[in-house]
Amino acid sequence: MDKFPLKGSREAAAEGNNYITAYQTVMKKSNGHSIGAGDGDHPLAPHSKQSYTAAATTSLTANTDDEDMIDITPRSSPGDLIGGSSGYHRETVTESDTERDFAPNQRAMHHHHHHQHQHVPTHNAFGDPMDGALSFYGSSEVHDEIPGIGQYEDFHTIDWQRDIARDRMRHRYIVKKRQDSLWDLIKGAIDAGSGWLCVLLVGIAAGCVAGMVDIGASWMSDLKHGICPTAFWFNREQCCYPDKQSVFEEGNCSMWKTWPELFGLNRTGTGPNIVSYILYILWALLFASLSASLVRMFAPYACGSGIPEIKTILSGFIIRGYLGKWTLLIKSVGLMLSVSAGLTLGKEGPMVHIASCIGNIFSHLFPKYGRNEAKKREILSAASAAGVSVAFGAPIGGVLFSLEEVSYYFPLKTLWRSFFCALIAAFVLRSLTPFGNEHSVLFFVEYNKPWIFFELIPFVFLGIMGGVIGTFFIKANLWWCRYRKFSKLGQYPVSEVLFVTLVTAIICYPNPFTRMNMNELIFLLVSKCSSGDSNPLCDYKRMNISTGSSFIEVTEPGPGVYRSIWLLVLTFVLKLALTIFTFGIKVPSGLFIPSLLLGAIMGRIVGIGVEQFAYSYPNIWFFTGECADSNLITPGLYAVVGAAAVLGGVTRMTVSLVVIMFELTGGVRYIVPLMAAAMASKWVGDALGRQGIYDAHIALNGYPFLDSKEEFAHTTLAADVMQPKRNETLNVITQDSMTVEDVENLLKETEHNGYPVVVSRENQYLVGFVLRRDLNLAIGNAKRLVEGINSNSIVLFTSTTPTQNLGPPPLKLKKILDMAPITVTDQTPMETVVDMFRKLGLRQTLVTHNGRLLGVITKKDVLRHVKQMDNEDPNTVLFN
Repeated sequence: MDKFPLKGSREAAAEGNNYITAYQTVMKKSNGHSIGAGDGDHPLAPHSKQSYTAAATTSLTANTDDEDMIDITPRSSPGDLIGGSSGYHRETVTESDTERDFAPNQRAMHHHHHHQHQHVPTHNAFGDPMDGALSFYGSSEVHDEIPGIGQYEDFHTIDWQRDIARDRMRHRYIVKKRQDSLWDLIKGAIDAGSGWLCVLLVGIAAGCVAGMVDIGASWMSDLKHGICPTAFWFNREQCCYPDKQSVFEEGNCSMWKTWPELFGLNRTGTGPNIVSYILYILWALLFASLSASLVRMFAPYACGSGIPEIKTILSGFIIRGYLGKWTLLIKSVGLMLSVSAGLTLGKEGPMVHIASCIGNIFSHLFPKYGRNEAKKREILSAASAAGVSVAFGAPIGGVLFSLEEVSYYFPLKTLWRSFFCALIAAFVLRSLTPFGNEHSVLFFVEYNKPWIFFELIPFVFLGIMGGVIGTFFIKANLWWCRYRKFSKLGQYPVSEVLFVTLVTAIICYPNPFTRMNMNELIFLLVSKCSSGDSNPLCDYKRMNISTGSSFIEVTEPGPGVYRSIWLLVLTFVLKLALTIFTFGIKVPSGLFIPSLLLGAIMGRIVGIGVEQFAYSYPNIWFFTGECADSNLITPGLYAVVGAAAVLGGVTRMTVSLVVIMFELTGGVRYIVPLMAAAMASKWVGDALGRQGIYDAHIALNGYPFLDSKEEFAHTTLAADVMQPKRNETLNVITQDSMTVEDVENLLKETEHNGYPVVVSRENQYLVGFVLRRDLNLAIGNAKRLVEGINSNSIVLFTSTTPTQNLGPPPLKLKKILDMAPITVTDQTPMETVVDMFRKLGLRQTLVTHNGRLLGVITKKDVLRHVKQMDNEDPNTVLFN
């Protein structure tokens, strides 16, 4: 075995396992790097040929769920790795099945200083002042001068380890330079604080944008009902502020004029009601058509919630334009319009997308983040926390939401910055007070009564119902979105929006609960009743009942409560149906508020029922000791718990959900009921369906997102999964016996994106792995720039030159060879292989037997195998 070039891989592996050694190697050589390994191709990319159609379909499915893993397999020698070479890469879902066999996909990586593209996300982060000392991207080799290398293509995945290594190298250089001069010391301090400064700016901007969206949406929502003639820019609450008028007391406010009054009619009556009805529908259609048209014309990415895509982007996927300035502008304006149209959607989910757009834009002010995609995701994680913070006025809940739900890589440093960003955003929003009251949260309520132990039973029941409702909503919404995607309905997005808006406006106006803003309705449902409330939910008769030794104040529901219950049941059915058809249409739309509303309706009804039970049977043993001084059942608390249960059933959040809910309501003493409902909701939801709504939409859209929560419990071996099978031909390149023409013919005849390099065709001992793109670029460059290279030149992947070479000069390509690919034996259990792919972030592993190469297992093979073992249809997930 000593005669085989495998002996060099030991030193390479040693260096590859030690970043410091690798850095030192680079510092000494500073002239070697190889060309970037590709990620997934866009469906229109040049190498996305699909020869084997049946297998291609299967592979597309296999990639969807577990595609987000980062491949940290070294693609070249460690010195090359740090040189921003083909260091690490990932596979995306868009490769065809033929590419997957030996296939790292193609990604151009621009390794030298010349930065000619405006939006190049990765290039030399060290800049020109390094005078070549650390400029390990530069090299005298032929393949260094290939133009266009250095940026990630659209729909490609980022190279986490390479980007992080580049940042570490940049940091080491800055720390070393600090000792040289005062100016370098100042630059080092600025660099160290740039992350905090960036999240400060993001927090301020997110707070300002959220304030504008809240104010604009509330004003336009009230515009459907009337206007404030004295100050048209006031909404109804501000116009009637001195009177503290509620939504059920329109007659008490003389300043606010309804549209019939402006036309000279009375405020109430049949004629004015018809006029109000028609104008309500017309305003709704106007707002919805504006929103859908803006999205379609200027920013198609601004539609929907944005959270599934944010999760995918934070996992390392590139979607160009999704976090751009046009998306930010249109999403903000479109969100105000779509909420004002009265559609059954919320503005909280899209706030995460808006804040992430702000984070992406501000990160470009700091090259440390703007030019490094892995570092940029630290800012995006903090921005998503700020988005939830300003959406609900819940900064701690926002940090936990970012950690639990959207972020993929969340180091402690990012936790602190997320906390700071959420704090600043909430502070700025509070100073703008868009909620129009003394609190910075949406539904602030102050319950002063403790809950009793017996109430845990209805709380858990609410959790169970929340899980059932959430799962039903997910399945129904997915069915409708899938139908929209694969039918002609998807070709008419604006028409669909207008139709949904028309139906919503027609059926929602007659019911006062569906007519009002959803935020106002939730506030009514979670509010506690006090004497003199005009809210029909508070139509109670109050009386004292003797329990022998003391009196209990109890409240008997009046006719207004019973009427409201029937209206609420109707509201629940309508809102559930409308949300199923609304979430996914081509306007900015969130899911938090509709989910909270459904749960609050259910909880309020259950709460009234429990209250009625306590009123009817006040002397039961579990009430006797607890209700010593007053009626302790608070229906509003049940609305809060129900809201948490349904939102948990839809999104499968737990910790962040509980914190958001008690921050929303100010009810710290009710954490235990919220926790009980959230856990019951998650358990029931997971039992009925594995995915939350965001993961389900990620799978529906075919985004390459890896979820590492599931375990592989089958007993197959690597030999069962590897490609090609034992009786099929393995396409390889030999280390020193193939000509340029042989290699070019192999590239033409096969579609693989990478090839194992072996000693010879007779002795197929593994030497390394080389990428298709590297071969194409290196051969093309050599023919163009190196004199004497032609089709008969021997291609060498060794460091030694043949002693007798009578022909043209050889083409040395050892620089682009990965000398230390990850390998497994053919008897390795697939459970171990799957763990390697998940925990090491592999993209492919080579399979050997007694040192001889047998085949390749790519991530696509693993995913296809997992789906087949789980009896899932591989055609269910497609990539757009």
